[in-house]
Amino acid sequence: MTQNGGRRRQKLAGTPASAGVPLSRALSKLGILSRAQAVQAIRAGRVSVDGVVVRNAAVLVVPERARVLVDGAERRRAAWRTIVFHKPRGVVTTRRDPEGRRTVFDVLGAEGEGLVAVGRLDLATSGLLLLTSDTRLADWITDPVHQVSRVYAVTVRGRIAAAQLAALPGVTLRKASARESHLTVELREGRNRQVRRMFDAIGHEVTRLKRVKLGSLELEDLAPGQFRDILRAEIPVAFPGAPVREV
Repeated sequence: MTQNGGRRRQKLAGTPASAGVPLSRALSKLGILSRAQAVQAIRAGRVSVDGVVVRNAAVLVVPERARVLVDGAERRRAAWRTIVFHKPRGVVTTRRDPEGRRTVFDVLGAEGEGLVAVGRLDLATSGLLLLTSDTRLADWITDPVHQVSRVYAVTVRGRIAAAQLAALPGVTLRKASARESHLTVELREGRNRQVRRMFDAIGHEVTRLKRVKLGSLELEDLAPGQFRDILRAEIPVAFPGAPVREV
């Protein structure tokens, strides 16, 4: 039996629309395929959900309940695991990069299996990146409505004037010289290149950007490329109100 569909999102029987996510996204979140690979596999008829071959990547499913097969093999979500990873500079936050650049999953190797990145850090940014097998937790942390704190150590060219600093909310000057200024920046949502754009707008190029804290989780002394496992009990402390999967 085959589920075909146009561009409108559909849902499989018994799937509440409010609870479902597009099948391509579900496959990506479960760590099975990248989003682009998922779309290709679905269109090729290689994916079935609860015994139904699905060719529409926008069909809504509930990953926690659905029985998903790719090429006839069942794919289930990984056991609960969350890690703090020190993302090195020059590494992209994606599962597979079409340009062939090294990814965080290349660095992690087998340790990254079943995990998804919680948000992204751009190519030139280093520091704390959270990865988890708990997709509800990942969605909760990245949802702007929850205002999760993100703290960065930032270095910019030139000395920032007091008037400029006063106009930048969440920015604290640590030290400055004529050559460069060192600052701490706290944001409450993760917009793309937000810190770099903030300083570009006042004429100070960011030369180094490192995330040092997410919620109450800190990078501490992890070296680039290293990680540490987070206990389930740490999540409610780090992210009050966040959902935590039981298994």
